[in-house]
Amino acid sequence: MAPRKYLYVFFIVFIHWSAFAQTNGAINIGHVDTIYSSILNESRPIWIHVPEGSESNIYEPTSYPVIYLLDGDAHFSSVVGMVDQLSSVNGNSICPKMIVVGIPNTDRTRDLTPTKASSDHPFVDSTMAAHSGGGEAFMDFMEKELIPYIESHYSTQPFRMLIGHSFGGLTAINTLFKRPDLFKAYLALDPSMWWDNQRLLHEIQQAGNKPGYQNRWLYLGIANTMDHEKDTLVGLQDTTVATEHIRNIIYLNRFYDHLQISPFKYDSKFYPDDDHGSVPLIATYDALRFFFKSYPVTISFEDFMNPDLDLAAKIQKHYEQVSVDFGYEIKPDESLINLIGYQFLGMKQLEKAEKFFLLNTVNHPKSFNAFDSLGECYQEMGKKEKAIESYQKSIELNPDSYSKEKLEALKSNK
Repeated sequence: MAPRKYLYVFFIVFIHWSAFAQTNGAINIGHVDTIYSSILNESRPIWIHVPEGSESNIYEPTSYPVIYLLDGDAHFSSVVGMVDQLSSVNGNSICPKMIVVGIPNTDRTRDLTPTKASSDHPFVDSTMAAHSGGGEAFMDFMEKELIPYIESHYSTQPFRMLIGHSFGGLTAINTLFKRPDLFKAYLALDPSMWWDNQRLLHEIQQAGNKPGYQNRWLYLGIANTMDHEKDTLVGLQDTTVATEHIRNIIYLNRFYDHLQISPFKYDSKFYPDDDHGSVPLIATYDALRFFFKSYPVTISFEDFMNPDLDLAAKIQKHYEQVSVDFGYEIKPDESLINLIGYQFLGMKQLEKAEKFFLLNTVNHPKSFNAFDSLGECYQEMGKKEKAIESYQKSIELNPDSYSKEKLEALKSNK
């Protein structure tokens, strides 16, 4: 079925407008699940965003990568907005559509510090020190309770990303160091590496080239927490407590920059105009662009109009390579391939249209719509028997398929 009847303007093919769900006048970007953690001995609310279109009754059900977002109550709306913008709005496919799992805090210091610290540090008072050191239990909760819950209740792909800011960034670095297989990609936003007399930083430096970094991705966002300075070299020369936060992040950055592990995908950036509070927004955007640099498929106007180019094969080859890069099978978006197929059908380039519709039946063999569209193409090509076969397959997959009327009309037209 054509979502838009025979489109003739090229750019329209690539513009998919998306919006957040609207219910009773409200704009909803997610919902709240609550799970009980026997590890933490408490109920935990979890904020969840599932991409628009995941419950489409036209296309084959889709599975999504998952972002696990620490300090979820602080960053949920911005991360959801960025992912939606980069994955669908205005035809963007810079990154895939993703499920976002925001984890609000119940006891932030307890959960996001890996070790129990003393209160002899200017940043740590006695109350904070008393509540600290529950990070390993929190990661047990993530690994043994939260992730299994998400993967059993939602349609997920085997690609997980962890995003953390400040203490959350410390947790992200600690998880990469001690449980690297738990996530594929790690985003540490201005992590508090000063914690507990730089204990985690020293452990990382002493361990050196751990094999666990292989095939992991890390982006380190560094805020400007210096007074009136925009040169990190000045911060390194200042050994007072005022620069302790940024100095230890710079030491961490130097370690990862010189890490002799391949493949380990790493990048970092210093944001001279952003402080500790403002850096998450811009650094998360940059990290998504870095992680998914190879994801978008490039289709030029010349590609589209080139009569000698097998554009469907080019797109398929691209996603085969992306699948290798990301470690799981990534297929071309069914709705986009369907739309391009109808574009070529409307332009009477029937053989090109056929290749796109066939591509969808190969990649999405349980999609009744894919076979319905292929049937329309065959009917337009005058291949009646193949059209009947495709319509029958569509009806087999979905007895309520709109192929029924087309099949009856085709059979009656002898």
